[in-house]
Amino acid sequence: MQTEKIINHIVKWLTDYLEKSKQKGFVIGISGGIDSAVVSTLCAKTGFPVLCLEMPIHQAETQVSRAWNHIEWLKKNFEKIEGRTVNLTPVYDEFVSATEKSENEYAYLLSLANTRARLRMTTLYYYAGLNNYLVAGTGNKVEDFGVGFFTKYGDGGVDISPIADLMKSEVYEIAEFLGINQDIQKAAPTDGLFGDNRTDEDQIGASYDELEWAMKAAERGQIAKDFSGREREVFEIYDKRHHANLHKMIPIPVCEIPKEWK
Repeated sequence: MQTEKIINHIVKWLTDYLEKSKQKGFVIGISGGIDSAVVSTLCAKTGFPVLCLEMPIHQAETQVSRAWNHIEWLKKNFEKIEGRTVNLTPVYDEFVSATEKSENEYAYLLSLANTRARLRMTTLYYYAGLNNYLVAGTGNKVEDFGVGFFTKYGDGGVDISPIADLMKSEVYEIAEFLGINQDIQKAAPTDGLFGDNRTDEDQIGASYDELEWAMKAAERGQIAKDFSGREREVFEIYDKRHHANLHKMIPIPVCEIPKEWK
């Protein structure tokens, strides 16, 4: 992979898009994970203002510390970086107390996890509106277009997606080139939406390397019957999630009314 060329291409793309949009900078949620670290660094390299929001909701201290270590690293290496904590825990707790609990525990916990992501999206757009900034998304290709591992109108609600054409492994290559903090590079990927230590692999049932393999196999037109053992298991995991989450990857369905009826 021609890492430096890709970095320069993304930075130029960000710069051009921002200038054409007549906005003044970027706002991004910093989670302590690899994707938000890379995207915020790419945004910082444009030279425009970058507002980094750390938005804890009953967050693990390790995630908070990684997030702030990265923000401080950005401040040391780039100009026009601002970091801010917006504690959304009281807002989330108030939401939980105002709504009824479902008997379907899985659906209940998943809905609450998605609520966390949507509260953060709302916060990002609040600050974007105050400052005339763009909300920069952190989804990578396998998450956004492979298994749909994001929250609709949560972390999927963004203005621009700088790394959505990069596989997770490619994001790691860029992180290494940029000198992103090692604690972030070595941390197990997690969405941090459940208030526990579960990783993305725990939730999905396959690693990102395995999912990338399955995504490429599907793009070649292969199907589950082409494989056996662990490969077949991984492909089936990928295929099931891909089709279940297609609604996240396509435009909102619009009921078109025949023109002669109007």
